[in-house]
Amino acid sequence: MSTLDDKRRELAELEARTHQLAAELASEEPITPFQPKGYYAAYYAITGFMLGIFGAMSSLVFNVVGSALVGQHPLELIRVYLTFPLGDKALDMDSGLAIAVGCCLYLGTGMLLGIPVYLALTWWTAQASLGKRLLVASLVSVLIWVVMYYGVLAWLQPAVVDMKPENWIIRRVPPWVALFTHLVFGWTIAVLYPLGDFTAYRRPMEQA
Repeated sequence: MSTLDDKRRELAELEARTHQLAAELASEEPITPFQPKGYYAAYYAITGFMLGIFGAMSSLVFNVVGSALVGQHPLELIRVYLTFPLGDKALDMDSGLAIAVGCCLYLGTGMLLGIPVYLALTWWTAQASLGKRLLVASLVSVLIWVVMYYGVLAWLQPAVVDMKPENWIIRRVPPWVALFTHLVFGWTIAVLYPLGDFTAYRRPMEQA
């Protein structure tokens, strides 16, 4: 009958043999990590979507502080966003469910806009310095600002919402405030860029 020491010795031998066989299999049948062919647009689009919420959060905080400094309602930007579904009555809201929904819509919009910003960064600044990433992010953010401010707010919204006798959206959202809000959004994504770098997954056995 085997003693307790014999069983422990046999178990240790079996474990050593198991590790030896695993090492032999790994050397004989190497596992090639997944590598995308060409530009991995799908991955970077999803990453930009995820990082976009951080850009939206930082730009919203910037806008809240800026609005308070110039004597406006801290969530003036959210109230302006809510004028699309609610009209000018959204500008008189101070709090409540509608404001909370507006914040969620703002964050969701930031996630969508994070996609083109991050795609531009990965396409033009893959191995570049932070300075170049900030420059590219600034250019893309300015482009988005022009489209959103002059295309959506100045042209599209008056076409679908009664804003007579004047476009009060443009009056209540100064161009420089809108511009810096978009820049803060883009700069945040540029700073967080390394978090989205693609690294092929390697299983523990392969790493060993």
